[in-house]
Amino acid sequence: MMGFIGILAFIVALLFSVMVHEAGHFLTAKGYGMKVTEFFLGFGKRLWSFRRGETEFGIKAIPAGGYCRIVGMSIHEELTPDEQPRAFFTASAPKRLVVLGAGSFLHFVLGYLFLFILLAGVGVSTLTSTIDTVEPCLTSSPCTTADAPSPAKAAGLLAGDTVKSINGVAVTDWMKAVTTIRASANKELTLVVNRAGSDLTVNVTPAPHQVNGKTQGLIGVINKVGLKRQSFITSVKGSGTLTKQLFTSSISSLISLPTKIVPLFKQTFLHQKRDPQGLVGVVGVARVSAQTASAKNVGAGEKVGNFLLIIASLNIFVGIFNLLPLLPLDGGHMAIAIVDGIRRTWARQRKKPVPAPFDVERLTPITIAVFAFLAALSLLLLAADIFNPVQLNM
Repeated sequence: MMGFIGILAFIVALLFSVMVHEAGHFLTAKGYGMKVTEFFLGFGKRLWSFRRGETEFGIKAIPAGGYCRIVGMSIHEELTPDEQPRAFFTASAPKRLVVLGAGSFLHFVLGYLFLFILLAGVGVSTLTSTIDTVEPCLTSSPCTTADAPSPAKAAGLLAGDTVKSINGVAVTDWMKAVTTIRASANKELTLVVNRAGSDLTVNVTPAPHQVNGKTQGLIGVINKVGLKRQSFITSVKGSGTLTKQLFTSSISSLISLPTKIVPLFKQTFLHQKRDPQGLVGVVGVARVSAQTASAKNVGAGEKVGNFLLIIASLNIFVGIFNLLPLLPLDGGHMAIAIVDGIRRTWARQRKKPVPAPFDVERLTPITIAVFAFLAALSLLLLAADIFNPVQLNM
């Protein structure tokens, strides 16, 4: 049941991302006065629609994406006199670039927002200040009667105690508290712990322990792992850092994509072990979402956090992929807009007539080749995700 919920949540998140992408094109096109006649989620047969002004909004039968139809994407399109000045190809190059890039830009915004929700709303797994286990000794495993009790056991610390302060300094980050403990070998520390709702003062002296030639203090406790929400400011910065990391890793993945196609073919049809770091399709990502949702050893908060991270990563990757200068991707149309802008600037500088917009249909063979490659890759990924899916160790 939880696996089904994970798949459903992924589909909803994916369609929402598609809708936001197309909304970027729609809003910027309308903002520049272009005429938008259709805004649909899905392809194929029209299931439901309504008209608002000059635009028809609706849902189609095949939920494999969406589209926003702007008048004048091709110079061969027949336009009425009223539509001519509002056609896409008559707009300046900068305006066309904004409209075309708005979809990918909103993918990046979505990725950042999902990461912000993860950090500020759900939290990330971290060691808490609540003790999970008190080690009976530090010298051997298992402990014997000849072993001295660990400092924590000797001081009377118990599992479930929450450390509130050390030497009068409030504990808000357990890793900082660990640094204090490690720097206090043979030095008594005063801990205030909360036990069953009451605060107790406990004195404990960390025992010296050699780690890589350095003496560190240990008290012999293992703390619980839990989700910790970050402050607003920290989340803003942290989301930016994570977005940058995902951006960089997505670019690296795209650069290495050609080298992963042959291994993926072997993993699909020659029964080789699937590489978790290799290419994964939409079905594979949906399956991973299902595995994450149904994992029994992961808490509900961690499941939500993992799901948000998956969707954020997907949005950033799709945003970058869509900017590749290849037709029929937005990046291909942006490259043509740049060429048009250069040609127009060149003509103005030489006081010559403004040239007609570049005919996109002249590049139809290239468009078909790219589309065929993407379709073949999608089919290969589909086969891999069905017959040899990525398995998570959860």
